[in-house]
Amino acid sequence: MTLPTPVRPLRIGNASGFYGDRFDALREMLTGGPLDVVTGDYLAELTMLILGRDRLKNPAGGYARTFLGQLEECLGLARARGVRIVTNAGGLNPAGLADAVRELAGRLGIPARVAHVEGDDLTASHPGALAAHAYLGGHGIAACLREGADIVVTGRVTDAALVTGPAAAHFGWGAEEYDRLASAVAAGHVLECGAQATGGNYAFFGEHPAERLLRPGFPIAELHEDGSSVITKHEGTGGVVDIGTVTAQLLYETAGARYAGPDVTARLDTVRLTQEGPDRVRIEGVRGEAPPPTLKVGLNRLGGFRNEVAFVLTGLDIEAKAGLVRAQMEAALDAAKSRPAEVRWDLARTDHPDARTEETASAVLRLVVRDRTEEAVGRAFSGAAVELALASYPGFHLVAPPGKGSPYGVFEAVHADRDAVGHEAVLHDGRRIPVVPAHGTLALDDVPEPPLPEPLPPGPSRRAPLGLVAGARSGDKGGNANVGVWVRTDEAWRWLAHTLTVDRFRELLPETASLTVVRHVLPNLRALNFVVEGLLGEGVAAQYRFDPQAKALGEWLRARHLDLPEALL
Repeated sequence: MTLPTPVRPLRIGNASGFYGDRFDALREMLTGGPLDVVTGDYLAELTMLILGRDRLKNPAGGYARTFLGQLEECLGLARARGVRIVTNAGGLNPAGLADAVRELAGRLGIPARVAHVEGDDLTASHPGALAAHAYLGGHGIAACLREGADIVVTGRVTDAALVTGPAAAHFGWGAEEYDRLASAVAAGHVLECGAQATGGNYAFFGEHPAERLLRPGFPIAELHEDGSSVITKHEGTGGVVDIGTVTAQLLYETAGARYAGPDVTARLDTVRLTQEGPDRVRIEGVRGEAPPPTLKVGLNRLGGFRNEVAFVLTGLDIEAKAGLVRAQMEAALDAAKSRPAEVRWDLARTDHPDARTEETASAVLRLVVRDRTEEAVGRAFSGAAVELALASYPGFHLVAPPGKGSPYGVFEAVHADRDAVGHEAVLHDGRRIPVVPAHGTLALDDVPEPPLPEPLPPGPSRRAPLGLVAGARSGDKGGNANVGVWVRTDEAWRWLAHTLTVDRFRELLPETASLTVVRHVLPNLRALNFVVEGLLGEGVAAQYRFDPQAKALGEWLRARHLDLPEALL
């Protein structure tokens, strides 16, 4: 009996984690070593709003123009090396970007078969939305690649779809091969944020030589036919790939054990990580389930107008100074023709006693106003602040002069029946291939919490920051914040799993005390994932709080003090 010849591994590299990422990354990935596919992730909730406003000004726009600039430098290099390019830079207008890429290729005299994916745009079904886009999976990308595309442009697909699509095309996976697809989702989730997988934004960055982190390389996934993968980077590039950096990214902006997507629900509680060698981490054991019957749809709309002013309070009597200017501004707002619908004050006590510099002797009082109309947050508001320059607290000055009101956006996640979304691959020759979803679906239920390990035996403890023992990475999903917390030894896991309860989390982060906080346990990763509902208001575009994407929420948690077992220190 002749056994089938194994399909060679697929090397996929990432060259962009967001719209505005390192411009030279595409060239670096193409010249740094062998690759089969290079991906570029340009979309986020805020980006979709930015592109929506761009398209209002120019109906032919709505895509990430940076990608075209990168491609102008690198298209010939990619074609010479036989590297295919898959990107969601199409944003709100993938057909428009595909046409622009064809025009660019023609101008450069470089033959390139350009395909794109359609079907995500549901704006017409959501009156009042600036943009409404379903999160599609990777099977449209796979169809384009199977038909010979050199470049595949998409709109709103899941970030991991940029990896699951090429993997399904290369290995011939069917729509029901859930374990393999889930494994590719795990690899894709690690790759999607670029250098975050190679030491960028890493909690334990201080453990690595500073020169290694000056310019982290971008990540690569070596995918195998069984779905397992190895996360690595080009040899000689900066950064580091270890179990910690991969764990941090696996926890980033996820929630519980079930990580749902349009192609498959990946079971994050089954992920196993192994350090295979320097800068090589193997991901294996990932189980998959049928996807849910609905697709997530991101709605972006203009919420109104906002303005802000930041008062600098220096030296003594900080609280009294804040009280005086607050009373003055509130009186001015009450007397205005139209008082803003929302008025929010935040006093940041950044001042230090007996400070050696004026800046470290100062606190900042921030006033943010919002309203449906521009008039309510415009000249009357900024004028009221400026008019206090000689009539308020001693040392009055502002961080910057207040300007006119600016529009802000609101993000909302809804769901649509997946069978009602017309997912299509549009090929380089104009043919259209409908993408048929998997036959089965599975409602997304919570996985029962797994048994916790035995608690760490009692012993001496010391009051110290949580971050001496635990790493964290945090981010946003609409108005919710996600905080992943992990430790690196079994003993530390025995302590963390029993210590960092929801009540303790709320105690450490008082901003969350009145909010719903859900804890998810992931023993294979020695990790807890917390979802804080409503902390970010109506999403990042609304600029609801000081850290509107909760990027540093995990670092605040790590800086909080509690009793740590001395055995772990």
